[in-house]
Amino acid sequence: MNRFFQIATICGSLLASSAAAQDFQTGLAAFEVIDTSINRPLEGFVWYPTTETEGLATHHGNAVWAGIQAIENAAIVEGRFPLVVLSHGMYGNAMNQSWLASSLAQQGYVVAAISHPGTSTWAREADDARQLWERPKDISRVIDHLLSTSSLHASIDPERIFMAGHSLGGFTAMALAGARYDAAGFNGFCAEYPGELVCGIFDNWNVAKTPEDLAEMAADLSDTRIRGIAVFDLGGTQTFSPSSLSQIKTPLLVFGAPENIDGSGLDLNVESRALAAALPKTNVTYLEPAGLAHFDFLGECTPNAIAILKEEEPDDVYVCVDGGAERRALHTMISNAVTDFFANQ
Repeated sequence: MNRFFQIATICGSLLASSAAAQDFQTGLAAFEVIDTSINRPLEGFVWYPTTETEGLATHHGNAVWAGIQAIENAAIVEGRFPLVVLSHGMYGNAMNQSWLASSLAQQGYVVAAISHPGTSTWAREADDARQLWERPKDISRVIDHLLSTSSLHASIDPERIFMAGHSLGGFTAMALAGARYDAAGFNGFCAEYPGELVCGIFDNWNVAKTPEDLAEMAADLSDTRIRGIAVFDLGGTQTFSPSSLSQIKTPLLVFGAPENIDGSGLDLNVESRALAAALPKTNVTYLEPAGLAHFDFLGECTPNAIAILKEEEPDDVYVCVDGGAERRALHTMISNAVTDFFANQ
């Protein structure tokens, strides 16, 4: 069975139990979070349900990435809606999961994402990257903003807050769930497996190499307002203490991506599978759909994407392999699984 038909089979079974039809259009607005107590401004987007139809246009697309259809600065539907905050992967940005944000908005969610300073596409300052403990704090700051000073605060149900994170965003999500950094355990893992990707990244970024930084990394970064978390093919499982993982109470939906395209896949035995095994069995749902690759959590690629990448960024071609119809089908499956999971929390 080829990859497309594997995906189609998965989607067919999930569509049968999909949470809700797409009743709304997607509203879209930019936002920023400024805090005078910290020099770490956050910029991103919020997607939300609207019944307006005028002004529908393509956003967050370019020659490589297909955009989404949304209405900029539309009026939000009256009512109170669940909130989902998204965290992108290493050197990603707030637009990486626009496809999921739009799908959720059409089903009655407010969705927000920011570009994390230091580890995003256009902001790679070494000092910000070193301070990985700020990533989960970014998410908490976004929640604070949306519940208080944002123009959407009256439209958000504070009892229905969720999040999802991809790759390094999955690491961020686990810290928010209560996973604690374990320097001794992680150093021992890297001594035994020095070639593991996460070991090289943390070393290059000088993560937790001073007593002060170690204290920040090992602190409790959890946010108890978050009622459920979706983790998309995370990296960094071995940075967390097994004891902290075993005590997590937040319900988790964990996706592992088994498809390894041009060596771009993560080792599931030390990442997603290991995470699922370490979590309380009553709190975790683990999915490992055949055909799912690490970069399928990014947006859909345009028909010309492969040719453009071969010409301009040949080392990055793998991000758009099977990035058209195959990825679109996977997005449907992922969105349905996420909305079903959040609806049951």
